[in-house]
Amino acid sequence: MTDANPPVRWQALAFAQLDAATLYSLLKLRSEVFVVEQRCVYLDPDGKDEHPDVLHVIGRGDDGGIAAYLRILPAGLSYPQVSFGRVLTAPTYRGRGLGDRLVRVALEHIERRWPGSDVQIGAQAHLEHYYARHGFVRNSDTYLDDGIPHIDMLRAAGATP
Repeated sequence: MTDANPPVRWQALAFAQLDAATLYSLLKLRSEVFVVEQRCVYLDPDGKDEHPDVLHVIGRGDDGGIAAYLRILPAGLSYPQVSFGRVLTAPTYRGRGLGDRLVRVALEHIERRWPGSDVQIGAQAHLEHYYARHGFVRNSDTYLDDGIPHIDMLRAAGATP
């Protein structure tokens, strides 16, 4: 039986704070999920990871491995608003509620770092209701990104789920 609510230690680190092993692990996991599992051939390291205002939110399981991850981007890097992306849960941790915890942790960091900011994301279209639970509202037509239907979603400052 797997723990439905596994203990996770959360970190939010700038690129310069990532040691080589952590950077390798998160890039490997991102490739496993976004390139291999989702069959999207693209260059995952896109030049945004090392921006000095980007935060890498990492959830580590008891074994020290990465259980969940996303990166927070400052306004102007991907969207006019603060945003986050590369959201993932490691395959061995899926189905245990880590995604919701990860988004909540990210929104807390955004509010601390950029108080009162709107948050804009590009989400896979099938996740619209998932992100709506966190206060996001669809604000675009469906578009293809690497062959996968996506939508833009906005969470207005002060929105509550």
